[in-house]
Amino acid sequence: MVQKILQTNAELNDWLSEQNSAIIFIPTMGGLHPGHQYLIEKAKERKTQKNQIILVSIFVNPLQFGKDEDFKKYPRNISKDSELAFNAGADAIWAPNYFEVFPGGENSHFKIQVPQTLNNQLCGAERAGHFDGVATVIIRLIRIIRPEKLILGEKDWQQLIIIRKLFQELSIAIKIESYSTKRDQSGFAYSSRNSYLSDSERVNAQSLPNTLKEAKTDFEKEKVINLTKIASKLKENSLKIEYLKIVDPFSLKEIENLDGICLLAAAVKCGSTRLIDHTFLMQRKPIIAIDGPAGAGKSTVTKAFAQKLGLIYLDTGAMYRAVTWLIISNSIAPNDQAAIENILKDSNLEFKNSSFIEQKIFINNIDVTKKIRSPEVTSMVSEIAKQQFVRELLTRQQKAIGKDGGLVAEGRDIGTAVFPDADVKVFLTASPTERAKRRALDLNKRGFEFSSIEDLEQEIKERDKKDSEREIAPLKKAQDAIELVTDGMNIEEVLEELTYIFRSKIPEEVWAYPTL
Repeated sequence: MVQKILQTNAELNDWLSEQNSAIIFIPTMGGLHPGHQYLIEKAKERKTQKNQIILVSIFVNPLQFGKDEDFKKYPRNISKDSELAFNAGADAIWAPNYFEVFPGGENSHFKIQVPQTLNNQLCGAERAGHFDGVATVIIRLIRIIRPEKLILGEKDWQQLIIIRKLFQELSIAIKIESYSTKRDQSGFAYSSRNSYLSDSERVNAQSLPNTLKEAKTDFEKEKVINLTKIASKLKENSLKIEYLKIVDPFSLKEIENLDGICLLAAAVKCGSTRLIDHTFLMQRKPIIAIDGPAGAGKSTVTKAFAQKLGLIYLDTGAMYRAVTWLIISNSIAPNDQAAIENILKDSNLEFKNSSFIEQKIFINNIDVTKKIRSPEVTSMVSEIAKQQFVRELLTRQQKAIGKDGGLVAEGRDIGTAVFPDADVKVFLTASPTERAKRRALDLNKRGFEFSSIEDLEQEIKERDKKDSEREIAPLKKAQDAIELVTDGMNIEEVLEELTYIFRSKIPEEVWAYPTL
C-alpha cells in the first residue's frame, strides 16, 4: 500500500473508497514524538483483520486552546510528523485545515458540553472550555472518518475518560483502546510541548516524573502517600504547582480511601511551559471477576483469559463441585447439614500445578479434576452450593487466595459476594439452547452419556432458576458488571471482547498484559 498524505475531505473519501477497509484511527495535533509512534505501533500490533488500515490525523484544534494559550506557537511540521508516523506503521495521514473539519466555521456546528462532574476536575478546573473543545472536535473527526477503532494515549488521562464517557452516552459503537505514557530513558514523559523547555528548565522539569515515581515506590512499601512531601520536592526544583491530587481514575473526584486503583496526578508550570504527569497506585494486583450461569463457557474462557494476562486462574465452580463429589462419595444426603459440616470442616481443598492447561483440583489429596464433571455431580452441586456453611467456608478460602490480587476468578457470585471490589466484573452468559449444545459437546468429549439436548436444556433452565432464587449468594449480575452474551461467538471472539473490557478498566501502566 502506498502511504499517502491527505488534506481535503474529498481526498480522504476517495482514498477510503479505494481501500474498502476498516479504519483504526489515531487523532493527533501534530508535533509527533515517540509517544505517538508507540500508539501507531500498538495499532499495528492490534490489527485483527487483513483489511484494516491505520489512519493518523494531524489537526491543531483551536477549540481546545484558551485565550492566552499556545495555539499560534504549537509545533507544526507536517514533513517531520509524516516521516515519524509512516516509520511507525501508519498507512495514511489526514492533515485537514480548519474549514475541512468545521465547514462554515465552528459556529455552524453543534458543540459538545462536557459534564461538570468531569470537566471541573484536574486540568479542566484551570482550562475553561478545553475539554468541550476536545469533545467537539473528536465528534467532528469520527463523523468524517467513521473509524472502527480509536487509539488514544493514557498520558492525557482526563481526556481519555471524557471521550470514553462521551461515546458511552451517545451510544457511539466505536471501540476505544488506550496505551500507557511513553517515556524517554530518564523517565520524562514525551509531549509535544517539551520543545518549549530550555536546557535548564528541562533539568528542573525532570523532578516531576522522578518525584511521582518515588511516591509510587513509597506507596508500594508503606501504603500511604504524603502529598505535602511531594509538593515540597516539586517546589524545590522551581516548579509551580497547578494541582497535585489523588483521584478516582474514572470519576476523577478526589479520594482519601486508597483502595482499588487510584490516580496520583499533577500539573506544574516550568517557566512558561505547562506539564502534566501521573502515576497509578494500587494496594494489590488486579482482580477480574467473571460470573454467569452454568454452561456459559466460563471455565474454558476464564482459564484462557488468565493465561493471556499472565494472572492466576481461580475456578470457584470446581471448588463447589469438589465438595459435592466428596459428599456424594461418602453417601451423605444433600439435606443432612450436620454430616456435611462434619466432613467438610477438616477437609483439605487445593489446586495443584502452575500450568493453566494442566491445573488440577484435589480434595483430601484425591485428584477429582475429572470426577467433578460427572452428570451426578452436576445435578447435585446447586443443592450443595446454596447451603450457608458450604458457601461461607469456600468464600473464605477464595478471598484468602485473592488477598494479593493478580487473578481471574469465575463462578456465580464472584463479583457480588467473593470479590465485590474486583477491578473488572463481567457477567458471561448465553441462551439455554446455546449452553445445552455446548454441554452436549463437553459430555461427549468426556465420555459421559446423556439423554438428549432438549433434556439438557431443561436441566439448565431448572438450575438457573435454583441458582437465581436461592437465599444465600444467588446468581445475579453485579450492578457494575458488563454483560457479555456469547451466542454465536467462538473462544477467540470471546477472548477478544474480554480483552477490550479489560483494557477499558485497567490502564496499561497498571498491568501491561504482555501476551496481548
